[in-house]
Amino acid sequence: MRKVFIIITTLISVVSISQNQKIKSADTIYKIEPVVIKTKQQSPERMPEIKENILFSGKKNEVLRLSNINGNFTTNNAREIFSRVPGVTIWENEGSGIQINVGVRGLSPNRSWELNTRQNGYDISSDVFGYPEAYYNPPLEAVETIELVRGGSALQFGPQFGGMLNYVLKRETKKPFSFESQNTVGSYGLMSSYNAIGGKYNKFSYYVYNHSRSGDGWRDNSQYSVRNTHAFIAYDFTKKTKLSAEYTNMDYKMQQAGGLTDSQFTANSQQSLRERNWFGTPWNVFAINFDTKVNNRFSSNTKFFGLIGERNSVGFTATPNIEDVINSGTNDFANRRVDRDYYKNFGIENRNVLKYKLGKIANNLAFGARLYKASTRRVQDGKGTTGADFNVSIDERFGRDLDFATENLAVFAENQFKVSEKFSVTPGVRYEYIKNTGEGRFGISSGNDITMPVKSTSRNQPLFGLGLEYKFNSTNIYANITQAFRPVLFSDITPPAVTDVIDPNLKDASGFNADLGFRGTYKNYLNFDFSLFYLSYNNRIGGVRQFINDDPTKGTFIFRTNLGETINKGIEGFFNINITRFFQIEQPYGNLDLFASISFIDSRYTDFSIFSATGSAPNVTITENNLAGNRVENAPRYIHNFGLSWGNTNFSTTLQYRMSGKIFTDANNTVAPSSNGVTGLLEQYQVMDFSSEYKFLKHYNVRAGVNNLLNKNYATRRAGGYPGPGILPGEGRTFYISLGVKL
Repeated sequence: MRKVFIIITTLISVVSISQNQKIKSADTIYKIEPVVIKTKQQSPERMPEIKENILFSGKKNEVLRLSNINGNFTTNNAREIFSRVPGVTIWENEGSGIQINVGVRGLSPNRSWELNTRQNGYDISSDVFGYPEAYYNPPLEAVETIELVRGGSALQFGPQFGGMLNYVLKRETKKPFSFESQNTVGSYGLMSSYNAIGGKYNKFSYYVYNHSRSGDGWRDNSQYSVRNTHAFIAYDFTKKTKLSAEYTNMDYKMQQAGGLTDSQFTANSQQSLRERNWFGTPWNVFAINFDTKVNNRFSSNTKFFGLIGERNSVGFTATPNIEDVINSGTNDFANRRVDRDYYKNFGIENRNVLKYKLGKIANNLAFGARLYKASTRRVQDGKGTTGADFNVSIDERFGRDLDFATENLAVFAENQFKVSEKFSVTPGVRYEYIKNTGEGRFGISSGNDITMPVKSTSRNQPLFGLGLEYKFNSTNIYANITQAFRPVLFSDITPPAVTDVIDPNLKDASGFNADLGFRGTYKNYLNFDFSLFYLSYNNRIGGVRQFINDDPTKGTFIFRTNLGETINKGIEGFFNINITRFFQIEQPYGNLDLFASISFIDSRYTDFSIFSATGSAPNVTITENNLAGNRVENAPRYIHNFGLSWGNTNFSTTLQYRMSGKIFTDANNTVAPSSNGVTGLLEQYQVMDFSSEYKFLKHYNVRAGVNNLLNKNYATRRAGGYPGPGILPGEGRTFYISLGVKL
């Protein structure tokens, strides 16, 4: 953002001026306040070296300012919003936008679980180390910026392989009262209303919003309704010290259309064979934030945060080649399965920055600590009703009733050594203490409980990293290598079937991220970032089929163990060129921007053995196959986004095109689809989106758009369980139009 400050002070009726003469009381002083001229920044932006007691020097990062982007914010269309960030994989299994599923660099997008997902800097996922799935994300109409820091974020935010994803909510700090409303209608019964008030009065500031959205969904049996309410209040003790508190409550009910077989998908991807499947997650997150600047050299921030939430699902969960029909014997449908989770998490995180000098050069030390405790109660395999409504009541007891707990202590420090004003070296260290505990009933057999003995695992994990950055005028070269870590999850030690066997020597996953890139802006018309990355993921956990007592005649079981190492490497590139500014004709013709985000991803197993059998008993041959070189499941070979945007003072519009490569959906790299649709290659796809906005009468806007403009038939994922086994179609062509006001 370019700011031009013009300050003119005129003294009238000054009789004479000298060094010792004072201005008379009758003299009149006219003071013109600074005039700020703003130019629309190209998105994404980059983090400064230091922000909110966090060091970003030498780290690959993107900041998406949503006011500079055209897109479907109403349904949180991640395909449009993240189009300017290279290498982002997106799972699209329903169009409500209630959950955002994103991954980077070939990592799984499953509820963004390879990322440390935050809102205003605090955790919002179920359990950061036990079950790191983000069932909640804020409505994008309430979001000011989205911050994404790649794997190099591990030292200051956590050990996640994917990095950190932070949603920064809107605030109003310039006037005592403001009001914003955005109301949307669209295809398939979409209705949405976002309303917010905020302001600042003396030392108090506040912001409150409510977002409600409902729709029938593009597919059959995919209706949903969601409400999201947020309240924020802050008090400035001084200009350097502030205390704030915020609370978010979300609740939704979503019908799950379920998966399809490939033949069903080809015949009609809008069809659904499940009308009795439902999902909902009441969610509560809160935080208390204390900021203080002790002096010009030392500042501190402390956050106390918590989460109380649930995960509730009920449905007929068989694969799509099995019909959900009335049983002629009982004259009723089959009982549905009910699964529920209950989460309670609390934590406190402190961050500090100390500025000091070595000689004449200023240096920065960022350090802090974190305490975190989480508990999860997981009840599964309940015998639900035979009805079709969202009813999670059960007969008798749940088949499983498990309690999990996580304790975490972390300390971290990074120091930016400025070798010169242009070159800086930032080494860092993080120490994690993590303890996971699990116990309870694993199943019921002949009326008797099958208990899981108390299992407690603790680990002490140091992580190290190093960042480098060399600045030119408006560009810089950056490099970073940082260790990453992923502890054994609850789902790893509680297999989906009683017959599964857990490796008693199951190891945590570990590895590192490395980046080397060149980024910046050039002459106010070019914004770019090109980089190479290398991600090592050791001890990846999965299941392999084994023979009971090594005897094929006695059957098989799934052995959950560490499969080996995967290597993800590739190229990530982004550029945005303002064509009219390049030719210096933006004044008469507005701003015409061409952007592209390009990524090539090579994700492969380096060591992965499985066993197969041929023949029939007793003449069976067992063969061990090492799948080294196989591609990692759900990792496309390329992800490209291209877009063209035009805008002037009142009107803006964007046309963008996404291309994503084919993916394997299992580690065996199965090409032919299975009869139940759970495994098989997913073909490459291309999707085009159009969005626009018209502002009028200073305070009003009309937004409209078309998603999947060419009505392509495509799919981004297959599921083995929720939200329904089988291939999950992406949405076809949909429309929306929205009217908004901001006073």
